[in-house]
Parts: sequence; structure tokens; C-alpha cells
Amino acid sequence: MNLIQQNDFASWLSHINRACGPFAARPLAGPFHGDLEEYQAGQLKLSTVTVSAANLYRSAREVRQHAGDWFYTVFQLAGEAVMEQEGQQALLRPGDLTLIDAARPCSFTWQQPAQQISLLLPRAAFEQPCRSVACARRLSGSLAVIRLSHQLLAESLRDTTLTAQEREAALEAVICLLRPAIQARDLPVSRRERLFQQVMALIDEQIQSEQLRPEWIASESGMSVRSLYRMFAENGLVVAQYIKHRRLDFCARALRDASPEEKLAAIAWRWGFTDHSHFSTAFRQRFGVSPGEYRKRHQ
Repeated sequence: MNLIQQNDFASWLSHINRACGPFAARPLAGPFHGDLEEYQAGQLKLSTVTVSAANLYRSAREVRQHAGDWFYTVFQLAGEAVMEQEGQQALLRPGDLTLIDAARPCSFTWQQPAQQISLLLPRAAFEQPCRSVACARRLSGSLAVIRLSHQLLAESLRDTTLTAQEREAALEAVICLLRPAIQARDLPVSRRERLFQQVMALIDEQIQSEQLRPEWIASESGMSVRSLYRMFAENGLVVAQYIKHRRLDFCARALRDASPEEKLAAIAWRWGFTDHSHFSTAFRQRFGVSPGEYRKRHQ
């Protein structure tokens, strides 16, 4: 078992790359801390990550370096994490799980201290073609199969009397438990969760619009503003802050593709920021660097 515990961001990222494949990362506002513990049983590998104030991501460049013939199966142990892939976003809380395809760009964000286990599952573990697997979709810890998987994984790591073969068998059992839930195209979703997903989609569709405010969103979604606030609070979010963060995410994407001649103010205005000073401050708080520096790093 390999352990690293440090506040050195570059060393932490280097260890992540050795354990999980090529990633890029950026520190976020607040004190950074990163631990990484590795474990391998036969062909199965997993890592326990404890981290705060960081954004870890795989862009097309990292994927080209090594696509990886596996999926990251992420078990959230403590705190919260936002996992994103191809327009899908999963907010994970303790007990929740999601799947991320190593062969496609993705992003993991930890604003506050959090801990999770990332189990690398080979594509051969799935009976259906990988395109049928839904990634960056939150599987609730309240589901029996997810709860059982957590318990089995935790026990197999905690019990020091297990042989290597027994540990590998336990991890294989975790895969068997998860396979039906991971491969299901349409898990049962409550009416409220469907409404929340619709609201999130509406925000992305109208992200460049000046009318994108809580009052307008509530009206378009057929609910009161109070109900809208409550729905976001149930998911650990604040409406206005979520909108701002999504706009910043789109700005960051635009900056990665922008030419050196394109003005930063024009990019900010395109995504709803009319005050350039406010935009620069908000961008630095979310990504740890100024918009100009961010663009230079990604040229």
C-alpha cells in the first residue's frame, strides 16, 4: 500500500498521474490539502483520495496521452464532489457513487475537504458495449445495491486477515453488485429529481441570456421562487451561485479555445458578465488564477 500526505500540489498531482493515469489540475480558492492511498488486488486497482480546494481534470490532451481502457468508479466517503463529463454533472455526497469514462474528458471538483475511493474497472467487466453505460450520473447511496457495494468495499479494505485472492474476490463481487445499476439506461427517478434535472438543463440552455434569474427560472419551470430555492438547497446548491459557476465554467472552456487576440472582456460579456472586474475576481476565486493566466496556460 502506497501513501502520500502533503500540501505540495505539484507532488500530489504527480502521484495522481502515476496511480490513475494522466490528469491536469488547478488549485481553487482556500487552503489545499491532498492525500492519496493506493491499493491493488490482482488486476483491480483503487485509490483513496482525500483532498480540498482542487479541480482535477482530463482534457483531450491528457486523454490522447493515455485514454485508459477502464472506468473510474467513484465512491464518495465524506464531503462533497462535483463530477462532470460531456455535459453531465453529478454532485456526490457521502454514500453516493458515479462512473467516469477514462477515455473521455472529465472534471472532478472539491471545494471543501472531501474523501472518495476511485476503483478502476476494466471495460471487460461489463456485459454490454461501453456506450450504453451512463457516466457522471449520481447513483444515490440510498439505493440498496450502492449501500451494499460500499459496505463490501469498506470491509474488504479494513479486514487485514483477508488474503490477496480473497480481496480480489471481494472486489469482483463489488463489480457484480454494481453492474446492473451502472448499465441501466433508465433508473427510477422521482418527479422532483426529474424537475431538478430539467431546471439544470434550462440553465445551460439559457446561460448566455440576461433574463437568467431565479424569478425567470421559477416561472418557466412552473414553480414558486421559494420552491426553486428549496430544491437547490436539497442538492447542496444556491441558485445564483450555481448560475455564476456555470457561466465561469463556460468562460473557462471558451478561454481554452480562444485566440490570443480575442479580448477577455468580450469573452466574459458573451457568457453574461458585464462587469470585467467582477468577472476577473470571480474567475480567480473559482479557478485559482486570473482569466489571462488561465488562457496562457492552455494555449
